[in-house]
Amino acid sequence: MNYVDETISKYEKYINPAQAKLFRFMGLGSIEASAEGWTITDSEGRQFIDCLGGYGMFAIGHRNPKVVEAVEKELHGMPMCGKVLFNRPMADLSEALAEITPGDLQYSFFVNSGTESVEGCLKVARLATKRPKFVAADNAFHGKTMGSLTATGRDLYRDPFQPLLNGFSHVPYGDAEALRAVVDEETAAVILEPIQGEGGIIVPPAGYMKEAKAICEAKGALLIADEVQTGIGRTGEWFGVNHDGVTPDLMACAKALGGGVMPIGAIIGTPRAWQGLIEAPFLHTSTFGGNQLACAAGVAAIKFIKEENVLARGREAGEYFIAGLKKIADEFPSVIKEVRGKGMMIGVELTKEGAGGMLMSLMIDKNIIVAYTLNNPKVIRLEPPLIMPKEVIDHVLEVFHDAVAMTASVIEDL
Repeated sequence: MNYVDETISKYEKYINPAQAKLFRFMGLGSIEASAEGWTITDSEGRQFIDCLGGYGMFAIGHRNPKVVEAVEKELHGMPMCGKVLFNRPMADLSEALAEITPGDLQYSFFVNSGTESVEGCLKVARLATKRPKFVAADNAFHGKTMGSLTATGRDLYRDPFQPLLNGFSHVPYGDAEALRAVVDEETAAVILEPIQGEGGIIVPPAGYMKEAKAICEAKGALLIADEVQTGIGRTGEWFGVNHDGVTPDLMACAKALGGGVMPIGAIIGTPRAWQGLIEAPFLHTSTFGGNQLACAAGVAAIKFIKEENVLARGREAGEYFIAGLKKIADEFPSVIKEVRGKGMMIGVELTKEGAGGMLMSLMIDKNIIVAYTLNNPKVIRLEPPLIMPKEVIDHVLEVFHDAVAMTASVIEDL
């Protein structure tokens, strides 16, 4: 048995046979071997252009040398927290986040993933307000642990685990009046994505997050911004809330924060939101959260984005990419319903659900990795590195055009 077959066999025997079958069906029958920038190389030497970007994790590319260097330095010193002395990389990353987050967001607590950061935000909000209720949006995606899953707005993921937590309600995303109707004096917080990611790259009306903050303030509730996907430059700004000029009370951050090298999430809050943790700092803890390797990666990632003008590069690349995709959409209205997004967070909504899997398979066959969103399989997501150059985007657009043309011919024959 060769290396690839042996690996797949282990997936089938020790991880999940259905997952292995799905990967093979989509033409993903090889093993990740190495990566750099926007390219993944498999065990057979085949190179893929990564337009999925680890679901938004690789904002500054794979194996960014500045981040790798920072992590390697910590690896030979103090790679994991002893927890009994002060931790300089954690202090540095907390300061860096306070500098790039809007308004009076000041304090940070570090975890290991996006769903953990959402869980922490929910706990901190309840601690700060002493209130029982939360409001989230339909079609939202906040993670799959118990609290974040309760906030997630798709029954497909929720129903197998019912009963979930009490006190959560959902309203249509982007509808400020629907939000106003349910937020009351018992609401601890409203949790919203500045752009819905897994929901299908849904961009709300301009000013929606600002209205949500005003609604919360009127009732004494907190606003939690789930920036797990939108944060750290994905939309062309440091955070998605920057587009509305609003400061949430709490922010969940992860994915790109680790520079594509280390897993890390952060709960970031204002002094008001943090008061309960200041009074009792050990009510929420994490053994691995805030370790030196992950925090060093975060510091290096933020520094790289600043020094290499990555926010502007991401904005320009995103505008160019979206313009090219819209031209394809105009040519093939039978396949593409809409192209939308901000920065390098782009969604292509298709007219038929089955077209998503077909397009994905055709793109992978031409060595370009894309996927559809978890909550809406009719939407192809594109979240490539912000540093992807225009000539690579041009190649992706050419391949995408041909894949859409082929899909159009199949749809017409049905």
